[in-house]
Amino acid sequence: MSLKIFDLTGKTAMITGSTKGLGEVAAVALAKAGADIAVCGR
Repeated sequence: MSLKIFDLTGKTAMITGSTKGLGEVAAVALAKAGADIAVCGR
């Protein structure tokens, strides 16, 4: 059994400025943690 500290399954995150930089990294990390993501960028 693995310990998953951040389980965001069933949660939705909205990321603005997600085309590069911190927004992109945040979107990828939240998606890997199981969140559904909505992204907005140029």
